[in-house]
Amino acid sequence: MRFLAGAVSVITVGQGQDLTGFTATSVSSLSADHPSIIVSLNRASSSWPAIQRYQSFCVNVLADDQQHVADNFAGRGGLKGADRYEGASWQKLVTGSLGLVGALTVLDCELEEAIERHSHSILIGSVRAITTTAEAQPLLYWHGGYRQLSNETGPASR
Repeated sequence: MRFLAGAVSVITVGQGQDLTGFTATSVSSLSADHPSIIVSLNRASSSWPAIQRYQSFCVNVLADDQQHVADNFAGRGGLKGADRYEGASWQKLVTGSLGLVGALTVLDCELEEAIERHSHSILIGSVRAITTTAEAQPLLYWHGGYRQLSNETGPASR
């Protein structure tokens, strides 16, 4: 699976001091006609009970200068819960979830369904609000490391 490149997102959930979240590359658009998104979450994660409690979450697609946020939400340095939100600016959204200021895209979602398979749940989120930052570039993850898009173009492959 290391060869599947993906945009890096931080999924935020909870309110007040009951905040948590996680870093994910397993995020995908499900439908534009009834905007919805799919997120894969390990049910052993501390975020799983919060998703069940709050029935909402926010997908923050990170810009290329937000690697520190990805690291915080991946638990690097031992950060847990509300401590993962430190060092970044957040705004409260329609569902009560927090959106990252300056993220490439912020998708405020209500949980429509959670489908349990193997060790994970497939979260289907109904998008309630969207914010985008047009001038930002995405943070990517591939083969065990963060990557950025290059403006260089190479020869076309056929």
